Amino acid sequence: MFRIGGFSKLTRVSVRMLRYYDEAGLLKPAAIDRFTGYRMYTTDQIPALQKICLLRDMDFNVTEIREVLECWESGDVIGYLEDKKRQLSDTIRLEQQRIRKIETAMRDFMENTIETHYNVTMKSVPSHLILSLRETVADHFCEGNLWERLYAFVEEEQAELAPGVNNLAIYHNEEQAGDGVDIEVGVMAEKRGQDKGGFCYRETEPVEEMACIMVYGPYKNIGTSYHAFACWLEEHGQYEMAGPSRQICHIGAYNESDSRNFLTEVQTPVQRVLTLTPCEGLD
Repeated sequence: MFRIGGFSKLTRVSVRMLRYYDEAGLLKPAAIDRFTGYRMYTTDQIPALQKICLLRDMDFNVTEIREVLECWESGDVIGYLEDKKRQLSDTIRLEQQRIRKIETAMRDFMENTIETHYNVTMKSVPSHLILSLRETVADHFCEGNLWERLYAFVEEEQAELAPGVNNLAIYHNEEQAGDGVDIEVGVMAEKRGQDKGGFCYRETEPVEEMACIMVYGPYKNIGTSYHAFACWLEEHGQYEMAGPSRQICHIGAYNESDSRNFLTEVQTPVQRVLTLTPCEGLD
């Protein structure tokens, strides 16, 4: 038999770890000297210690190691290994995403464009009553004319609007080909009024999962945010777009003279992609 120091040198496992494995119930000494209190080990315990070290190196914690050792001789151990492999694969994927974000940030710093790096957050958006004007216009530059007409109608009809930030633009045909852009501009209303000449009151669709990006600075920065969202979709394959994108101007030309202080929220409905698993026993 070997005292703990000799067993440590023989197995190249530190005395501290051997004591820890003893306290954790993973590898008890074969005996304890009744006079000195030294932990004593035998060569027969080396295979068990090697299994512990192998599982430790595969990132199993103490509780998991104990469970795997208890079923080492059965086929159940394969299930534990498969679960750990999936966990590590998920961790690797998340770390790779972090690495890509670091690389993007490094590039942005080098190119002095860090201010236009965007983060995607998820939230639920309820339905809202809006007064809106929807038309197909030549391009996005025509959107300003729609807003002018809408606010003129609001003033003419003395429409009651919701307090605070109440503007909303919805882009209905972002994925469609063809001439023109289908844009709906709206303001959140306190109560329903009379529809007139293209101006109508309606309830917006509630969205359970809305991917949102806050865009700081001039409106020209909004285009870059859509590229950031496309990259996010590519990295998060469990999501797909599920409706027209929206924009809310929290700080804009109507309440701020310096465009560097503008704040626009870009919203895109998403849904989880259904993954079909082949039935067992079918070719």
